[in-house]
Amino acid sequence: MVDPLKALDTVKDLRERRHAPLVLELDLSDGIVEGVHQDPVSALMGTRRVHLRDVLDGLRKARRDPRVKALVAKVSGQVGLALAQELREAVAEFRAAGKLTVAWTETFGETGQGTSAYYLATAFEKIYLQPSGDAGITGVALSEPFVKDALDKAGVTFRFGKRAEYKTAPNTFLERDYTEEHAEASQRMVASLGEQIVSGVAEARGLSADKVRELIDRAPLSASEALEGGLVDELGYRDEVYAHLRNTAGRDARLQYVSRYNRSGISGRLQTGGAKEAVALVQAHGMIRLGRSGRGAVPGQGGAVGSDTLASAIRAAVRDPKIKAIVMRVNSPGGSYVASDVIWREVNLARKAGKPVVVSMGNLAASGGYFIAMAADRIVAQPGTLTGSIGVYSGKPVVSELMARLGVSFGDAAFGRHAQINSTTRDFTESEWERLDHSLDRIYADFTAKAAQGRGMDLPDLERLARGRVWTGSDAAERGLVDELGGLDRALDLARKKAGLPVDAPVRSLPHVSPLDRFRPAESSEDRTAATARFSGWGSLAGLAAQLGLPAAGPLVLPGVWEPR
Repeated sequence: MVDPLKALDTVKDLRERRHAPLVLELDLSDGIVEGVHQDPVSALMGTRRVHLRDVLDGLRKARRDPRVKALVAKVSGQVGLALAQELREAVAEFRAAGKLTVAWTETFGETGQGTSAYYLATAFEKIYLQPSGDAGITGVALSEPFVKDALDKAGVTFRFGKRAEYKTAPNTFLERDYTEEHAEASQRMVASLGEQIVSGVAEARGLSADKVRELIDRAPLSASEALEGGLVDELGYRDEVYAHLRNTAGRDARLQYVSRYNRSGISGRLQTGGAKEAVALVQAHGMIRLGRSGRGAVPGQGGAVGSDTLASAIRAAVRDPKIKAIVMRVNSPGGSYVASDVIWREVNLARKAGKPVVVSMGNLAASGGYFIAMAADRIVAQPGTLTGSIGVYSGKPVVSELMARLGVSFGDAAFGRHAQINSTTRDFTESEWERLDHSLDRIYADFTAKAAQGRGMDLPDLERLARGRVWTGSDAAERGLVDELGGLDRALDLARKKAGLPVDAPVRSLPHVSPLDRFRPAESSEDRTAATARFSGWGSLAGLAAQLGLPAAGPLVLPGVWEPR
């Protein structure tokens, strides 16, 4: 039998809990996830990760919530610079609403590599560092390997063609050091990112730019040196940070993660507003390939953007009368030229159907990632976004010498003059080189012509910015490759404005497929389940496959792991 007094106490506790002051928490120890996982495996693996949309939406919601008194964030681990800039903007707007913000960490990189985490922390009103921690604000570096000598010793020769001199992917295998163009592009990219960090830290901490550079050149710094230099406000442990928060927000203040706060109540969900006119948000995260999106077999290695899946999402947005505009979030190093062209076509068709398309670039939107963006009405990037790389390369490794050393020989039988053009056991013939060069010329001409058309430039002006060169978002904005600087929220605002929607028009993530839909056969190629993501054995390993000469990723791909440290 239920005790009425206990039941009343429970109701009272729930009521008090609902009206108690709130301190929101954000733990970035494991980084932050973008997008909505489409396949079941990646969805399961990402259940405990912090999602960008939850943070942005939650902080926007909290600005207007009188219960929310403060935000406390554990800022550790590695966050890409563009993503750090996006979070800094959200924290700044939260602070402008009169809310307390506190960042804390055990260490900003133990002995080094804490620059991006510290840069993010400077958006907060108060920064705590554990007394035993470091301020590893050592700056920005880009290390690029050259393995030609090692390959020569192994008996492996890479044969590549590229368009043009700044398309540096093959240099890893063909050169022993930077070419002049490679050095120029890499040095400018690092300098641009470094300038952004110095400027942001100086403004946030009330220091001169010269002082910030001097501290960076001295780093890594001990906690006491960081305090003395004005980089942090207090040295303290977690319990001291939270004691300060409770003294400020109230002893009865309740802690809640930003993600949980955002998902509480009917206003916190991304897929709300199905009956209202809305903006569609489609995600392009990972290597671009033909077919469906999916995830690789190695945990934590990201996924791939399938042209079928992304094109289907754009078509669904076009067919839906309630969707008035589309925002495509791009965080991709590129991949397949043909797959990129499929997506480019759908962006154009959406615009012709009267649906404005705005692109929001994340940490990386280069090569094929730029290709799928360049037809949009507007392109928005962060200053620290890496973009451009309008170029192409293709080729293969030749392992015949290695095989001979191992005592392996091959007997060949072929029908067709170029039947063995992709064989790794023999070099290209003169005729095959002609076909490869023709393909590279054709792709490069198509890429630059479409980029010039999309950017409203004369082809010679665009071509000077192309040639395979990677730009930071700030440099790209100065040159017209992107339209303005900002984050996903800015892109959504632009899309609402272009569609004539109110400023609070809802956002719907597409494609949205229920768990039951995944198990029923698709009725046709127009069915919303026809191109849902699936688990893939290659997934994000497509980049490695491309560098080894395998055909999985295609010719529009930025090489390596682009995470300047």
